[in-house]
Amino acid sequence: MKNFLELIKHCLTEVHELMPWDLEERLQANPDLLVVDVREPDEFAAMHIEGSINVPRGILESACEWDYEETVPELVQAREREIVVVCRSGYRSVLAAHSMNVLGYTSVVSLKTGLRGWKDYEQPLVDAEGRPVDLDEADVYFTPRLRPEQRRPV
Repeated sequence: MKNFLELIKHCLTEVHELMPWDLEERLQANPDLLVVDVREPDEFAAMHIEGSINVPRGILESACEWDYEETVPELVQAREREIVVVCRSGYRSVLAAHSMNVLGYTSVVSLKTGLRGWKDYEQPLVDAEGRPVDLDEADVYFTPRLRPEQRRPV
């Protein structure tokens, strides 16, 4: 049985990653690039990369296909577009990119370090209304908050 990080490592045998500075360059070079944020809607509303679309990980596979309640037409029609999948830390995006590769997307990569790394590289984030997010406030948001019951028993 694999644990979470072993599953990520396995998927990385088939998924490519790029660093935040590479995404910055790709966004400048390719205005058609699609950034897919697979975090939950409340996470996306708090802060995201301007112009990205929110397709939560839990509905991704059906959002990639026609005739489902979750269908996202822009995503279905993007099978040949350059796509960068993002999440908070770069793990969910690896799983999502792997699924998209299996579903026939031809140019999908995951943002290594996720939006946390994007913020650390001092790249802009916006909130649900499109207002810039203060990067110091983003630091607080990205700080892990484990509850005692979530920690491994001793």
